Amino acid sequence: RGLCMANTNLMFISALHYIPLAEGTAIIYLSPLIITAMSGPLLGERIARLQWVAVAIGFIGVLFIVRPGGSMFHPVALLALGAAFSFSLYQIITRKLNHTDKSSTTNFISGLVCAIVTSLLLPFFWKTPTLHFAILMVLLGVSALVSHLWMTKAYQHAKPSTLAPFSYTQLLFAGLIGYIFFDHTPDFMGLVGMLIIVAGGLLVFSKISYKKT
Repeated sequence: RGLCMANTNLMFISALHYIPLAEGTAIIYLSPLIITAMSGPLLGERIARLQWVAVAIGFIGVLFIVRPGGSMFHPVALLALGAAFSFSLYQIITRKLNHTDKSSTTNFISGLVCAIVTSLLLPFFWKTPTLHFAILMVLLGVSALVSHLWMTKAYQHAKPSTLAPFSYTQLLFAGLIGYIFFDHTPDFMGLVGMLIIVAGGLLVFSKISYKKT
């Protein structure tokens, strides 16, 4: 879990150097659909045919954003896709560990492993931060800690395939933050891709809601 956390952070942050925040977030939040696909073989959950359709729709959305072979394609965008797979595995492992470990133990050990792995890279990339940058990093760490604690608690009470669709609210916030702070506006193809990914997630959610009723 700690290795997945470190890998997700490294790949996603690297991707954001080359692609806008909204598009990068849209790609990594393909993870709810990947989780749905992984829940069958890894957790023994039954995945309905409609949910597999949703997974396929989500990957079509990613093609609209990444556009492999097109003039706008940047190979580094594939790092965001790799981060999505890594983040999906991270959440699947979280679900499995919640049956045996306390959330505090899980988060502490995972955070420690992530810190050790990323610290090994410091000699190669270290730059002394300014005060402003240091404050932003502290805020990033606090927000990440809170989100991981809440997410771990959520997975103690619900299946990954149930919680996954709610992750798509981050697309809205990523778009707003990218526009307000970085003046990033998704192009038409990118916007279509994001909407397709959201549609896939909503399709999964509608299937879950139908089964409960």
